[in-house]
Amino acid sequence: MQIGVGLPNTVPGTDGSQLVEWARHAEELGFSTLATIGRLVFPTYEELQALTAAAAVTERIGLFSNVSIGPVYDKAYLAKTAAGLDQISGGRFVLGLATGWRDEDYRVAGKEYAGRGKQLDEMIEYMQAAWRGELVEGATKGLTPTPTNGESVPLAIGGHNPAAFARAAKYGIGWSAGGAAPDDVKAMNGAAREAWTTAGRDGQPQLWSLMYYTLGEGGRETATEYLGDYYGEMGLGMAQQIPADADQIRGTVAAYEAVGSDEFILDPVSSDLRQLDLLAEALGDLLPST
Repeated sequence: MQIGVGLPNTVPGTDGSQLVEWARHAEELGFSTLATIGRLVFPTYEELQALTAAAAVTERIGLFSNVSIGPVYDKAYLAKTAAGLDQISGGRFVLGLATGWRDEDYRVAGKEYAGRGKQLDEMIEYMQAAWRGELVEGATKGLTPTPTNGESVPLAIGGHNPAAFARAAKYGIGWSAGGAAPDDVKAMNGAAREAWTTAGRDGQPQLWSLMYYTLGEGGRETATEYLGDYYGEMGLGMAQQIPADADQIRGTVAAYEAVGSDEFILDPVSSDLRQLDLLAEALGDLLPST
């Protein structure tokens, strides 16, 4: 199982230089992927913007929006931006999409919360047509750069219901579990594989999962402040459960590997660069040597 790390694009108080240096240092330490999370109504860096900055200062590490709330975006803008990031990164980008669960994000974007699954399906079909070079919705010329693979920006789909698994099998290269516990991920990984087979897809879907982490003195307090702000009451409970020392980090990685995840993302609750070094030290030989 590969091990990636989150880019702290949603951590309040993070400045742009910290994001860039975090990306550069994560690659130096041997992490497989830099991943963002995202929502609209929070003082965050927009995911694709943050990942484009990361792409410019790295050469190897993968880039993953894990996951973006698709329907709150303008579909033409997202198609163009994602294809551009795919090209700028040399094909290292995976666009993760889901419907999200906060109606506030939809209200602020001026989009309908009801029917968001259908909206996401229609958006994906529109973007894939644009990436193929088709003239979409009255356009007289192509809309986006051609993706590096000549066909489509790679898509990962999030969500924990049958529609999400079917969407991943129809449109994506795989499915992302988000922050679910290992036992839940085991069942959902199975559902994602079953949907893949039912759709007649060859091979197996790529399967991602994630967990927040905190290390060092005062880490649990930092996690409580940030996650409580970002997720509300649910975040306060999360902060008490995330791994906070080396043994817990390694045990968490082993648990997600045991349930069949192909890549595991450890998301930070702080943008302090020492968190990257502490994480690499905790992981030890679980990270490839660079």
